[in-house]
Amino acid sequence: MSDATTTAIPSSPSAPPRKGSLLTQDARTKKRNAAETRFKAYGMIAISIGLLMLITLVFNIVSRGTGAFQQTFVTLEVSLPADKLDKAGNRNPDEMRKVSTFGYAPLLRTAFEEHIAEKGYETDLSPKEMAGILSGGAQAQLRNFVLADPSVVGERVEFEFLASGRVDGYIKGRVSRDSIENDKNISPAQLDLVDLLIEEGTVEKRFNLSFITGADSSGARPEAAGMGVSMVGSLVMMLVVLVLALPIGVAASIYLEEFAPKNWITDVIEVNISNLAAVPSIVFGILGLAVFINYMHLPNSAPLVGGLVLTLMTLPTIIISTRASLKAVPPSIRDAALGVGASKMQSVFHHVLPLAAPGILTGTIIGLAQALGETAPLLLIGMVGFIASNPPDSIAAGLMDPNSAMPAQIYEWAKRSDPAFYERAWGGIIILLGFLVTMNTLAVILRRRFERRW
Repeated sequence: MSDATTTAIPSSPSAPPRKGSLLTQDARTKKRNAAETRFKAYGMIAISIGLLMLITLVFNIVSRGTGAFQQTFVTLEVSLPADKLDKAGNRNPDEMRKVSTFGYAPLLRTAFEEHIAEKGYETDLSPKEMAGILSGGAQAQLRNFVLADPSVVGERVEFEFLASGRVDGYIKGRVSRDSIENDKNISPAQLDLVDLLIEEGTVEKRFNLSFITGADSSGARPEAAGMGVSMVGSLVMMLVVLVLALPIGVAASIYLEEFAPKNWITDVIEVNISNLAAVPSIVFGILGLAVFINYMHLPNSAPLVGGLVLTLMTLPTIIISTRASLKAVPPSIRDAALGVGASKMQSVFHHVLPLAAPGILTGTIIGLAQALGETAPLLLIGMVGFIASNPPDSIAAGLMDPNSAMPAQIYEWAKRSDPAFYERAWGGIIILLGFLVTMNTLAVILRRRFERRW
C-alpha cells in the first residue's frame, strides 16, 4: 500500500449537522440587528424633534422680538418762543420750570401745522390731531431739552420724537386700517398723513437704543418702554448672589466633603441639601417675603432682598456641583500631599481645591444663570412695579431702592393688553437669552480652559 493512499473517515452518525457559516446571519442575529437599527432610528427621530422644537422656538422669539429693537421716529423742527417759555427773559431754569409739560404741547401743534403748510399737503386734520401721531412723551422730551440748555430759547431746533405706538405698529405691520375702525387713539386720516411723511423721510424706522438703555413707561406710552433699569436690577441681584452664595456654598461643600465625619447628622444634611435643590422657586419667594420683608423689614422691591432670596435658591445647586468637583479629584492627590508632610487643610486648599476650581466655577455660573431667569420669587417680594427711574448713583441706592428685574419686566409687559408691549416682551426675552447664553458659554470656556484629564 502506498503512503499517499488515504482512507475516507466516515462521519459519525451522532454528529450534529452544521448550522451554516459565520458570515451568514441567522434569524436571531437578523432580529437583533433590526432592533438595533430601529433604536438608532428612534434616537435620530428624537433628536430631530428636539432640534425642530428648538428651531421653532428661536424663530418665533427672533421674528416677534426683533421689532422691539427698531422704533419709528418723527423728525420735526420746533420753534421755541421766548415769550412762552421764558417770559422774564432771565434764562433761569428754575423760573422756566414753571412752564409745565402741557405748556409745550402748543409748540408741537404749531410745528406740525407749519410743516404741513411748507410741504403743501392737504389734510382735514386739526393741529392737535396732527401732533397725535407723536408719542405722549414728546412734550416731556421737549421740556427737558429746553431746561437742560436754556440758551436754545428763541431758536428753531430740529428734534427727533418717537412716534406713537399705533403709528409704529402701522409701519411694522402690526396695525392695519381695518383694525383701527374702533380705535380712539388713531384714525385713517392720521395714517394718510403718516404715509405722506414716510415718502418725504420725516417719518422713518430705525434702531432704537433706548429699548436697551431706557426704563419702563406707562401703559399709554409703550413706544418709550425699555429694559435698561431692569437690567441694572438683575445685575445688582446677581452680584449679591455671587458675593454670598459662592463663598458660603464652597465653604459648606469643602467641610462636608473633606472634613465632616460620616455619621447620621451629615447624612441628614446631605439629604436636605438635595431636597432643597428640588424645591419650587416660589417657595423661596414665600420664605423671603416672610423673613426679609415681614420680619427683618427690608424694603419691598429692593434688589438686596431679591439677591438674598435667589441666594437661598442657588446655594443647593452650588453645593452639589462643588462636592461633585471635589469628588472628581483623585484620592492620590490627597495621599501624595499628606505623604510629603502637608496638613489636611493644606492638602485641600493647596492641591484639591485648585484642581476642582473649573467644576466649581462652572456650577456657580450655571446656578447664577438659573437664578437670573427666575420670576416667581421676584413676584412675591414685589419686584414687578412700574420703575421708570434712572440707574442708581450709588451702591447703597442700587441695593435698597425699588427696582425691577428682567424676568419680572418681561412678565409685566406680557400681561398688558397693548400689542406694542407684547412685542417688547419678546424683545426682552431676546436680551435675557443673550445673557443666559453668554453665561453658559463662559462656563464651558472655563471648564475647557482649566480642566485636567486624569
